[in-house]
Amino acid sequence: MPLEAGLLEILACPACHAPLREEPAAESATEGSATGATGGELVCTGDACGLAYPVRDEIPVLLVDEARRPA
Repeated sequence: MPLEAGLLEILACPACHAPLREEPAAESATEGSATGATGGELVCTGDACGLAYPVRDEIPVLLVDEARRPA
């Protein structure tokens, strides 16, 4: 289920404060697949940052320690 548009408009990357864009969960994703809790990612649109934050149980986890660098 996608995040509400209003929520996505006010969220920003905690590392660089750039806007975030939503990416749906990949079907082959292994993280959270055992519980079915994976809900995609919020990816930073900043050129220098690019961190991807997980969405678990429809809740964005905006912690830099939980983010990954996209390949």
